[in-house]
Amino acid sequence: MSAAPLTVTQVNRFARSLIEGDGRLNDILIAGEISNFSGHYKSGHLYFSLKDEHSLIKAVMFASSANRLHFRPADGMRVVIRGRVSLYEAAGQYQLYAGDMQPDGLGALALAFEQLKNRLAEEGLFDPSRKRPLPPFPQRIGVITSPTGAAVRDILQITARRWPVAEILLCPVLVQGEAAPAQLTAAVRALNAEGSCDVIILGRGGGSMEDLWAFNSEALARAVAGSRIPVVSAVGHETDFTICDFAADLRAPTPSAAAELCTPEREALRERVLAYHRYFQGKAVETVESLRQAVDILVQDSPLGGPERYVALRRERLDRLAGGLEQSAQTLLEARRNTLALAAGKLDALSPLKVLARGYAVVLHKGKAVRDLDALPAGEEVTLRAEKGKRQARLV
Repeated sequence: MSAAPLTVTQVNRFARSLIEGDGRLNDILIAGEISNFSGHYKSGHLYFSLKDEHSLIKAVMFASSANRLHFRPADGMRVVIRGRVSLYEAAGQYQLYAGDMQPDGLGALALAFEQLKNRLAEEGLFDPSRKRPLPPFPQRIGVITSPTGAAVRDILQITARRWPVAEILLCPVLVQGEAAPAQLTAAVRALNAEGSCDVIILGRGGGSMEDLWAFNSEALARAVAGSRIPVVSAVGHETDFTICDFAADLRAPTPSAAAELCTPEREALRERVLAYHRYFQGKAVETVESLRQAVDILVQDSPLGGPERYVALRRERLDRLAGGLEQSAQTLLEARRNTLALAAGKLDALSPLKVLARGYAVVLHKGKAVRDLDALPAGEEVTLRAEKGKRQARLV
């Protein structure tokens, strides 16, 4: 009698037991390239394939493991995965269950840093045009850092030496560890809500990339970029860079440098004020002396300079005016004389006496020159006038 047939579930379960029974597949490291990546936005599970030049294996990373990743997996990324191989009974498909994932070559933190930096830069979060200048004379400086670190001591000492009138408002927070990003973000928002600071210094001393990782929080970067109060990022040493450095209005290489950038140098400012004082004092002296000389000149030319001199100046001016008036009268009189002579010459040339002098005579009737003798009747008495003398005559 033949054996009873197996169900599909039985076969898949048996295959699964064989795979899981091989201890070599329960904890393996496997390298490959991610393809067909899909992240389920509700569950948080990650589904993808891992492939090399010749083969491919389906893989899944559950949310409990995916939440521990510092970077975002993507198609084409080469990774090293620690996990186990098993069979998914419902689909009859064996697959890789990933427990941890690291980039192949570049560290996970470094990759996460570059991914977040590029993404926020594309949003314009680091745009230089949105950076604001620091206040030249801050009255209150908010400091967000650890209350026990060297950073806060350096900031307090430098501020007290350079600009002692400034008040330091300390917001104590954790600067590393899982709780640090939330505390740093909350402190930035709290100082903005109060609005009692002129500038904020956000920072800590140096450390490894893992130690400084709290300052690479996306939430913190957005809080810093959205701050209404200018923010100076002062994290680690000069060679250390964090996402906060790019989001802040100004990056300081160290917390000590941040304190110097936020405060004017008191002695230098005092010397500058004294220089202005000396300059304006000199200008005032020059102005007063110039006005004094002008007054002296005015006094010399006025009765205040002595009545004799004043009268002499006025007499001299009167003589000049009288001379000018006389000269003008002479010139005018000569011009009128010339005009009269010219008119007399023209009148003389037109005089009837000039005609009589050439031998002519004029016939006058009742005192008027006769132009037409035929108009007078015979026997009329007329007067004949020559150059020399006149006679009465009667027309015939």
